[in-house]
Amino acid sequence: MEQQELIPHLFRTEFSKITAVLCKLFGIEHIEVAEDIASETFLSALEVWSYNGIPANPVAWLYTVAKNKAKNLLARNKTFSKKIEPQLKRLSPGDEEINIDLSEKNITDSQLQMLFAICNPSISVEAQIGLALRILCGFGIEEIANAFLTNKETINKRLYRAKEKLQHEKVQIEFPSEAEISNRLETVLTTLYLLFNEGYYSESQDAVLREDFCIEAMRLAYLLIENEQTNKPDVNALLALMCFHASRFPARKNENGELILYNEQD
Repeated sequence: MEQQELIPHLFRTEFSKITAVLCKLFGIEHIEVAEDIASETFLSALEVWSYNGIPANPVAWLYTVAKNKAKNLLARNKTFSKKIEPQLKRLSPGDEEINIDLSEKNITDSQLQMLFAICNPSISVEAQIGLALRILCGFGIEEIANAFLTNKETINKRLYRAKEKLQHEKVQIEFPSEAEISNRLETVLTTLYLLFNEGYYSESQDAVLREDFCIEAMRLAYLLIENEQTNKPDVNALLALMCFHASRFPARKNENGELILYNEQD
């Protein structure tokens, strides 16, 4: 895969993973810091890979750079370090050096915990979907604005207010208790269902079907199924519904990307 194709692909798949892990490390009140480090990591990839070529293991390269940038920030900015010190001690008790864990298990756990944090009833459903698209799916502000048929300024304001609300509510990025998981799971599933719908019934000027939205919703649903605490009948039913509709993707549009009416679909 060429660099001009690889970096956007990796941004879509890895930006959200790096952001989720760092946000869990720093706390939800520092979402912007986590997003900035993830963004700077990809800027470094764009600059370095242009001169040195694509590394043998691009994902490992990104994770190493993200870790180093986070550690450099902590070492350089003592004020920031003191703000998040209690959180760091809780996650890395007894460690002399902060462990930034980008293992597959911690990435999965961090994304699921972030999903439950975002799907908080204190913010609107639109804000929940917007944050899920941004933080968990790696979508850009313009893409989110297109999905909601609005402009970037509106989306930026919506996400800013939602983040402020989550910070004010002191929402923790962690698995809720078993009872709370049952209470919150419906909200989580509703968000994933609406995220899938944003792709399936796309009103974007560029596409009648946004498969990337649908695939991200399915990926997050699959993470829920893989986790013992959230592998519930309702989750399996939702993923089955998504798979059923996804199987009809090729029939819904022609070779020009135009919508085919239902009675004309194969």
